Amino acid sequence: MIAFEHKPAAHCESGVTSNLLNFYGIKISEPMALGLGSGLFFSHMPFITLHGMAVTSFRPLPGQIFSRVTRRLGIKVKTRRFLNKEASMQALDRLLAQDIPAGVLAGVYHLPYFPKEYRFHFNAHNIAVIGKENNAYIVSDPVILQKETISYEALKRCRYAKGTYPPCGKMYWIDRIKTKNPDWQRAVIKSIKLSCRWMLAIPLPFFGVRGIRLLAKRMCRWEQRFGSHRAASNLAQVIRMLEEIGTGGAGFRFMYAAFLQEAAGVLHQPVFREYAMRMTEAGDRWREFAAAAGRKFKNRGEAICSYDELADKLMKIADAEEDIFRRLRKTVKNYKNERAKSE
Repeated sequence: MIAFEHKPAAHCESGVTSNLLNFYGIKISEPMALGLGSGLFFSHMPFITLHGMAVTSFRPLPGQIFSRVTRRLGIKVKTRRFLNKEASMQALDRLLAQDIPAGVLAGVYHLPYFPKEYRFHFNAHNIAVIGKENNAYIVSDPVILQKETISYEALKRCRYAKGTYPPCGKMYWIDRIKTKNPDWQRAVIKSIKLSCRWMLAIPLPFFGVRGIRLLAKRMCRWEQRFGSHRAASNLAQVIRMLEEIGTGGAGFRFMYAAFLQEAAGVLHQPVFREYAMRMTEAGDRWREFAAAAGRKFKNRGEAICSYDELADKLMKIADAEEDIFRRLRKTVKNYKNERAKSE
């Protein structure tokens, strides 16, 4: 088995990214991996449906965090998908025989070591395969406390789970590291700029803070448009994406706040600690919204919010996040200009 240090994490992709880079001597925390991967996002897309309801997402597409982090740190990676199941397993075995750990995309529902209550049809779960013993694979799954084992057939089934975004045997690994002393300041600035652009400047109403406001406006009309049962199902869909698919909304805000704390040290700019506090407050707002939405869906408690009141909470979140990212955008622009002058 490869001498791979397993560290539990809050989210699968940022956790695998951090663990793989640490294995190769690039010491990076999970929040830094999330931040460098510009992993904080929001989208509400009525034109794409899941179980007949609009898709709401709190993160970029699977794989983008890993690819952005490695690109910004000057790390060459390889990614492959396979039509043939046996070929995909043979390719994985060849990497392990060379002591190369591989990131693998897997369907959560078929992971045998997952508790049954946590299994659901989600095909973009990231794990690191770090060894093979007696036809069983040793895996480092960041959302599990310890290393786990999985049989050949079970892993193959997970790698070819069917449904939305099938993994198709995807695996990825680090091929070459150009330098173990990358330009961290440049990487941090580029990642924050992209997050600001995605949250503020996409000229469509479905993404970033515009997307949060769109969801709020549509939520006000759910009950009238769909009826009480269908409206509750739509609300449950948002809660599920917010709290269950990865760390989603609030969790990503808390991790991004930790990234901004680290960024303050990397850039020698204490003002980023203030932005970290504001981002933590935004995470608290998302968590309060989730709790209120949960009470509404389950019809529990005395102070049940109406859909209008829930929408108002979303509008306040959008206002808060717009202010944070506008301030961040201005700060990184000034920092970049000052750095250019000094160079």
